[in-house]
Amino acid sequence: MEYQSQGTVRVPPVTGRSGLKRVHANFNEVYHNIDNVYVANIGNEKITGAIVGIYTKMCADAILRDKLFQKGLVSKITPLIEIPSTRYLALRALTTVTHHGGVDIRKEISLESPSLLKVIQENPDDLRAAEMAISTMAHAIGAAINQEDPPTSKYIKAANIKVLIPVVVDFMRKPGVTIQLLHHGLELLTHPVLHCWSECKADAPLQNLLEVLLRLEALSSEEDQRHFDPRKLIAAIERRFPDHLVDILTDYGSMRCDTFLTMTSTADNQKAMMKCAQDKDLYSLGLKLAELITRTEFSIAEGGFQMQDPRTGQIELSRDIGLPFIMWSDALPHCARAIREKGRPGEEDLADMITAKFFIIRSRIPDAIEAAKRGLQRNPKFAYFYYVITLGKDHCEGLRSAKKGLKCPKMTPFVRFGLLHRAVELAGNLGVCRIQESSPGDRKYDEGVAFLVSAMEDAKAYATEAPPDARHMKNVLYWYICLTLTMKGPETPADLEELQVALKKLGYADEFSVLLGTIPPKTQLRLTQQNIVKRYPTAVQEWKDLIARFDEVMMDERPISLEKAEDDLAAWLDDLHLDQGEEGEHHPQRCSHPRVSPNTVALYRCSWCGNPSAALRKCSGCEKAR
Repeated sequence: MEYQSQGTVRVPPVTGRSGLKRVHANFNEVYHNIDNVYVANIGNEKITGAIVGIYTKMCADAILRDKLFQKGLVSKITPLIEIPSTRYLALRALTTVTHHGGVDIRKEISLESPSLLKVIQENPDDLRAAEMAISTMAHAIGAAINQEDPPTSKYIKAANIKVLIPVVVDFMRKPGVTIQLLHHGLELLTHPVLHCWSECKADAPLQNLLEVLLRLEALSSEEDQRHFDPRKLIAAIERRFPDHLVDILTDYGSMRCDTFLTMTSTADNQKAMMKCAQDKDLYSLGLKLAELITRTEFSIAEGGFQMQDPRTGQIELSRDIGLPFIMWSDALPHCARAIREKGRPGEEDLADMITAKFFIIRSRIPDAIEAAKRGLQRNPKFAYFYYVITLGKDHCEGLRSAKKGLKCPKMTPFVRFGLLHRAVELAGNLGVCRIQESSPGDRKYDEGVAFLVSAMEDAKAYATEAPPDARHMKNVLYWYICLTLTMKGPETPADLEELQVALKKLGYADEFSVLLGTIPPKTQLRLTQQNIVKRYPTAVQEWKDLIARFDEVMMDERPISLEKAEDDLAAWLDDLHLDQGEEGEHHPQRCSHPRVSPNTVALYRCSWCGNPSAALRKCSGCEKAR
């Protein structure tokens, strides 16, 4: 076998694919030879540095990198960070290992963050070292703490967020920093905001970086309003609305507003139940309930038939009035069955809708979705079924259903605004997630932009057309304000003049909410919107130079086109899978930033995980590396 000399150690050439294949074939022997020299020369920085250099070139191959990691590669690299002559080489090695490394590798490297922070603090003018150290920490700390479940305390301690934030922000402000440092610095600053939000909120410059505010309020926020109390609505109407709110409702049309529709629907529901108690006609009751379901969200009020106990004089639920239900909501499945038994053409949809509504009331959303899908197989133009599907956990399926539902020829205002509201929230959340997981030029990034544009347009339509007292008006306006600033960016003046109408409408929505007995919950989205509006003028001044540089680079590489966003959304809506593999399939983490390679070797990349290796071969049939 042919070898090349590396000082006092002989190894196969690692600057070509054939050389790396030889390392694969004799890995244990090659590693043993190199490690013996490393141990024998542990105090010789030139030799240990050269050996780490060899390891770095081998790390271009993902399989070899994982094997080296198992052999304790990180412990060999980190001591060299402290030595000026080997610092760049050691940092480059860590950058390479974290570039495509798995979660376990990145987590272990995150424990070396104190050493990386110490080096760049002690060398504030060394932008090259800072770029590599921040890149390494961005990938490593992200794997360790940027997860839904609370991370292990050792990772939080190693990240040292109170020190990390000001150091990274300071480097991002320095003149002459590369776009790679800015990208990774921004990514690094977003990682601790979920589980270390108190440290993040204590740093004013970080708060003014509006890009991270979409997640900053995660753990300090409250749950959104889920339930409705009709007694609070009645009390509010008895107190009368203030004149300026009455004028707003009148201008829109009082009888079209949520308050009026909810009150009349509650009364109509009670009348229908009383009528059923007399005539025992479950079929007629079902037809009336079907009408109410598409009129307003809380149309089926919970209650029961009451009577006075002759012995005690107390009012109690009547359990024997000749009907198969006691509580009114329990009437729904019986009414659905009665409609099906009649067998009249076109009324099967009403039966399935009543069944779905019953499951929604009982918080059995999967069962409601199943009922809605059965209905769609029979009638794909029934808008309410699409609305039900949007309530599920599958955001992609929900968004597709919302968009399809909005194309239905007939629907009530409640169903239309319900579909618009769900389209805004689903597209907004999907867009944020897609952009966080990708970089400009990626298919996911294009999809993310398309989702955000769609959410902004649907939010504008909802805010313009929906009743001013609509329960979801606040949430939709939160999205509209945030998305307008996100998509228009520098075009938005510091005084937010363009958003004054939306902000005024949001103020009225808050007043309606308080008047109807619900103080607007401090949801993550509400706190985000408030923070952005509050800090935007200051943030524009403080970070305008940095943002301008980002804009210049990003616009040169990938200008955002609203027409392209529409085309991308249409393509996504038409294609369910988009070559994403099986649902729930786990893929290794990938780097979402400009590629950094320690080696000029052209290696095949795995068609599943994207990792390069000399051990891969191309399939003769599909030409993909396996």
